[in-house]
Amino acid sequence: MRTDRLAARASIAIGAGGLRAVGKLNVPLYRLSRGRLFGRVSGSPVLLLTTVGRRSGQRRTAPVLYMPHGDSYVVIGSNAGHARTPAWSLNLKSQPDAEVQVGGRRLQVRARVVEGDERARLWKAVNEQYRGFEDYESRTDRKIAVFVLDPR
Repeated sequence: MRTDRLAARASIAIGAGGLRAVGKLNVPLYRLSRGRLFGRVSGSPVLLLTTVGRRSGQRRTAPVLYMPHGDSYVVIGSNAGHARTPAWSLNLKSQPDAEVQVGGRRLQVRARVVEGDERARLWKAVNEQYRGFEDYESRTDRKIAVFVLDPR
């Protein structure tokens, strides 16, 4: 079995609360190391995504797998296939302006949800990089959002 499928199964096994706990540890270590620690999961790159909470108005940061797409980044609102949509995904839909940190570089981005042929094409490309998303999709009834984060 590929390591990305093992990582997907592990993220499902620890549950949504476990994912949040790992994320809280990941963020400061990623920042301090400029992405050298926790900057990859099963060979796939990780960025830090900072959104504004749709209800709280507070800035929230989450580690998210991404795929480079020209000058932009593709991220998937999978929440490891759990029934609930990840908070960062809901936050981006409410307020698309956000910040990413990729390694030591921080930049402002604007998110857009992709649909139709563009979504299908990007979903396929992301799954070629990290097959865990296919497992996540099979575990949930919700439509998993695919976002492109364009630099502002």
